[in-house]
Amino acid sequence: MTETVISREPPIAVAAAPAEVTDRFGDGRVRLDDAVIGRLRDACAVVETAPEALVGAGRDWWPISLHWALAGEVGGRPGAVARPSSIDEVVDVLKVCNAHGIPVTAAGGRSGVTGGAIPVFGGVALDMRGLAGVTGVDRTSGLVTALCGTYGPELARELEQRHGLTLGHWPQSIDVSTVGGWVACRAVGQYSTRYGKIEDIVNGLEVVLADGRVVRTGGLAGAGPRSSTGPDLTQLFLGSEGTLGIITSAQLRARPLPPTERRAAFAFPSFDEGLEAIRRTLQRGATPAVVRLHDTTEAARSWGVDQGHLLIALDEGDEHVIEASMRVLAEECRHATPLDPAVVGRWLEKRNDVSELTEITRLGIVADTIEVAACWSELPALYHDALAALSEVPGNLFGSAHGSHSYVDGGCLYFTFAGQGTGPDDLPAREEFYRRSWSAVMEATLRHRGSISHHHGIGLVRSGYLRQALGEGFSVLEGVKASLDPEGILNPGKLGLPCRFGSSPWAEPDPSTSPERGGQGPTAEGPHDGGARS
Repeated sequence: MTETVISREPPIAVAAAPAEVTDRFGDGRVRLDDAVIGRLRDACAVVETAPEALVGAGRDWWPISLHWALAGEVGGRPGAVARPSSIDEVVDVLKVCNAHGIPVTAAGGRSGVTGGAIPVFGGVALDMRGLAGVTGVDRTSGLVTALCGTYGPELARELEQRHGLTLGHWPQSIDVSTVGGWVACRAVGQYSTRYGKIEDIVNGLEVVLADGRVVRTGGLAGAGPRSSTGPDLTQLFLGSEGTLGIITSAQLRARPLPPTERRAAFAFPSFDEGLEAIRRTLQRGATPAVVRLHDTTEAARSWGVDQGHLLIALDEGDEHVIEASMRVLAEECRHATPLDPAVVGRWLEKRNDVSELTEITRLGIVADTIEVAACWSELPALYHDALAALSEVPGNLFGSAHGSHSYVDGGCLYFTFAGQGTGPDDLPAREEFYRRSWSAVMEATLRHRGSISHHHGIGLVRSGYLRQALGEGFSVLEGVKASLDPEGILNPGKLGLPCRFGSSPWAEPDPSTSPERGGQGPTAEGPHDGGARS
């Protein structure tokens, strides 16, 4: 059987020859002289400086960057792309960069949608895809060790075909994302109610720190399950987006392949009633793998359902367990309108299709999704307030939402918006519309005491909001960053953290995040070319 070939590149090519591509974020870019390139090549067998390699490493799947690509721009190119194939090469590259004060931006599949993999200050892009494969399986304990550059489909195929196991982790980006990316951004899969988010699946990590030290946590450090050996260092690196260390390997919890599956669908007269049914289901202890609530806009546009707000559910696993789980859900949906479960099949067929984004981008339409989370007591109001705020942004064409992941205490709302700004042919106007749409949802989320990200991470697009979201906890994060990466080389400009190379190029200026406050050295005006600080 011939396998379908899936493109793992962003869906819109950069509309310029590689040598003519420009950087959207060019200020403060650290360039590398021949001497440093030579040291990097001593450290890593494959180090590329050709324009094609630099352009490819200068972008990810951030939707606004697709508009830049049409204008012949990428977010920011590195000075070199290092492609290690072993942890020793990762260690040696970091030692060189740390000694010379060179930014390092690690990436795997570059499937992120927040700009987190863009090397906005140049330096070295560390392509981790050469570290790929499954290195250990304990089927009895359900523990699997995989290298960070392993793509989702390859991992799933090996676990299923050779070991009869599954992680149950099926993000929309499964075809183009890697293990390291899942961990670095606290990713979630579409079957999360049954299997959990990636932080529930990870049992241990191997991480290389900025100075080349190798740290192993959890199961990879020899710890047993649910150990009480001080703070959980695994959770420290989860979601750190390459700012605290470079994840090279992960031990993951797997389960036997599910023998049985059940599907159901219902229509509700209001979104609030659908949320309430999900809340009651989860709080009774039932955990259908998939339980999603699409509002009427999405139900009609995407799934051809016009009876109301669409709830789709799917569960898999032991027959007795899923029978009980789906029975509880049916009881809590007893006042809704039952629908043909075939709609669940339509969702399964289309759930990873993002081709529409390419089409509307070429038409000059700006679109994106924003996933946030909140407690059950706040979710209904957050849904209504965020959509109302989106509708007031000049140029808005539509806004919609669905609830995609649920827990005992709350859930995730996933907003979609599209518009053209006030001047559809003017890229700055599109950016202004984009920024205002993001602000509308972020501000509504903070008003309702929600989490500004559920699983896409912070990157650049949310970097201006993290300080407010964490409150005094942000200073703790700053302290951890300063301790683990005192030279500030790891993914600078992300998470809104103080940066020695300059301020975040996307966040609104904030005096409290100036380099002086962070105490991490000179600003972008200082010398960096060729590792001059050494």
